[in-house]
Amino acid sequence: MNPSKTSNIQSLTIPIAGMTCASCVKRVEKALLRVPGVSSAEVNLATETASVSGSAEITLPLLRAAVEAAGYSLPEQSLSLQISGMTCASCVGRVERALLKQPGVLSAEVNLATEAASVRMLSTVEPQALIAAIAKAGYEARLVDAESAASPPKPSWQHSGWPVLIAALLSAPLVLPMAGMLLGQHWMLNGYWQLALTVPVQFWLGARFYKAGWAALRAGSGNMDLLVALGTSAAFALSVYELWLRGPQSMQLYFESAAVVITLVLLGKWLEARAKRQTTEAIRALKKLQPDTARVRRDGEDIELPLGQLRLGDEVVVRPGERIPVDGEVLEGASHVDESLITGESLAVAKAVHDKVVGGAVNGEGLLLLRVSALGAESTLSRIVRMVESAQAKKAPIQRLVDQVSAVFVPVVIGLALLTLLGWGLLQGNWEQALLNAVAVLVIACPCALGLATPTAIMAGTGVAARHGILIKDAEALELAAKLTVVAFDKTGTLTVGKPELLALHAADGVEPAQLLRWAAAVQAGSEHPLARAVGTAAAAQNIVVPPSTEMRAVAGRGVAARLKEQDLSSLDLRLGSSRFMQELGVSTEALQTLADSLQAQGRTVSWLAEVSSSPRLLGLLAFGDNIKPTAAAAVQALHQMGLRCVMLSGDNAGSAALVASQLGISEVRAEVLPEDKARIVAELKNTDQERVAMVGDGINDAPALAAADVGLAMSTGTDVAMAAAGITLMHGDPALVAQAIDLSRRTVAKIRQNLFWAFAYNVIGIPLAAFGFLNPVIAGAAMALSSVSVVSNALLLKRWRA
Repeated sequence: MNPSKTSNIQSLTIPIAGMTCASCVKRVEKALLRVPGVSSAEVNLATETASVSGSAEITLPLLRAAVEAAGYSLPEQSLSLQISGMTCASCVGRVERALLKQPGVLSAEVNLATEAASVRMLSTVEPQALIAAIAKAGYEARLVDAESAASPPKPSWQHSGWPVLIAALLSAPLVLPMAGMLLGQHWMLNGYWQLALTVPVQFWLGARFYKAGWAALRAGSGNMDLLVALGTSAAFALSVYELWLRGPQSMQLYFESAAVVITLVLLGKWLEARAKRQTTEAIRALKKLQPDTARVRRDGEDIELPLGQLRLGDEVVVRPGERIPVDGEVLEGASHVDESLITGESLAVAKAVHDKVVGGAVNGEGLLLLRVSALGAESTLSRIVRMVESAQAKKAPIQRLVDQVSAVFVPVVIGLALLTLLGWGLLQGNWEQALLNAVAVLVIACPCALGLATPTAIMAGTGVAARHGILIKDAEALELAAKLTVVAFDKTGTLTVGKPELLALHAADGVEPAQLLRWAAAVQAGSEHPLARAVGTAAAAQNIVVPPSTEMRAVAGRGVAARLKEQDLSSLDLRLGSSRFMQELGVSTEALQTLADSLQAQGRTVSWLAEVSSSPRLLGLLAFGDNIKPTAAAAVQALHQMGLRCVMLSGDNAGSAALVASQLGISEVRAEVLPEDKARIVAELKNTDQERVAMVGDGINDAPALAAADVGLAMSTGTDVAMAAAGITLMHGDPALVAQAIDLSRRTVAKIRQNLFWAFAYNVIGIPLAAFGFLNPVIAGAAMALSSVSVVSNALLLKRWRA
């Protein structure tokens, strides 16, 4: 979406963040005055805003670039609006244009399926200004906050099934005579009775089309409602004229066309609304997972409290069979927890003291006492809901074609209808038939299906993915995942369990093994690295007292450094890490190199400990082993069967990495890779024969590579940094989810293409048929209603997807 232009104003007020003094004000003013078209700029330090005046060519991107070049920024905000009254792709375009015309709006994306708008704007923009702009365009909008999202408005009467039923009952007597003619019976009603039955359908039940169509005309565009209103009004007016000209017994009345078309359109919209509700089932199911109350233990007493009254650190009691109300850590008890609706993990997970639990999961057989670790918007369940809603609100790149078509669709259709009217009238001389054919063109061409083709498929696909533990951040990631050709895997924690054990310990001459373990544990005290935890566990098993360390720091891609003070007050400057690290420090590993090579050939990861206080000397080596995840080999095989090339990237030594890769069936391995090198390798893979590359990882060191890939897939068992950099998050650490995510993306994109094909095909085939007189308005109305329902129903077939 193009950023909004300030083309209709001569001045603009923008917020400025980062100013602290008068010199900042001068700097920002000078920067703004250098922007082409700006004639004056006044910056107010107290309000942290700048008032800019100039020509109509001033744009927000230019102003933003100038402010950022000066070292400051324009603070932004995002909000969601619920839109009512949209009926087709043309409505979507009109709402987006109305929002983008507002000063300060940077982008706006409107989703017809969810009837929502996602707006990114400067912090000075008032939401009420956006609501007013939408109202001026002919629609209604309301701000979506936490309260309104939790309790969406109930459907109005006109969106229920009652209007369809009433319209059908009133239209039935008009249609039955057509069936009687096939049986040789004359059941035609008196013309005045036909008029009496049609009027409430046309002007009461069909009033919504006039209202929305008029709003579109006032806004200088058209929509589905305008086409329906024009078409049915023309049929109704022709019938009234014939009734006045030839009397109530005339056989040239077309009241049934007007009434039945409106009935069919109402039926189609009702069926469409019901089907659309099914596409959002995943969101509704997730929102219902969290209980309204929790049993909190305070001062030794258990009391029931609403979730809004809980605080971080509160102790919550969860009885067997109850749903866990909050994210927390187990303080007491043991149980099995069913997290299937959140993570897609079908088996219950064992939980004991110090384990994490997720709000919304179902407790099994044990009584648990939890300490609250996250509440409200920061809870896992809330973040999942936000991510799915965000993905469903965003537009896929493929939607751009629809946007371009819908912008000119209605005017073109009205033009074709006029050509049809004039062509039949002038060439055939039958103006009644000419008008009916023009009505058929107007009715069959309603662009509802075009607007629904992409968002309904995305909603269904992301909803199914969420139920299987696959969270897709946005529609672009979904579309790109369908085009992947290469999958690059991190090794530790992604293909392996990520819980290595210390399997071997070899001290250099003059060093006791227990002392080596003691020093190694001290160097890594407080580190969350898997190898550090393995060393700490081994030291605790031997009851070794770990001395305190100072000046501890991680050396990216190499190891850790720390200083120890022994009881005799001597100081040791220690380094623990890879062979590369030792070489850079000038530490010779020759004494234990043969042993290290043997361990590495067995697939062990080797770390070296050295002391560098005076002259560098080797203290010993530690060898670690990590088990391959049970599903990893099958996951790689599934990717190969899908035609994808697999690559493994690892910071481990070549021997360990090669052994794991051979066991998994991965032929391409890059070992001893630094974190920054992972991103470079991913970029190289992308530039090779225009490959589309996915990166799968879980650690902080994988974040650059996840961001560099076309699609990053992060294990939720890893770090928040990795998940933030990824386009897709896998809710449990199963590599099989990678193939599932790609397969589901391919199927979703296939559904989008099928829907767009049928949406265009209905019009490409239907409009010429109607123009050449092969479709009467009733059949055209049925075809138009069927097009929307079929598109949504086709998207709903994704719900049958199974892993």
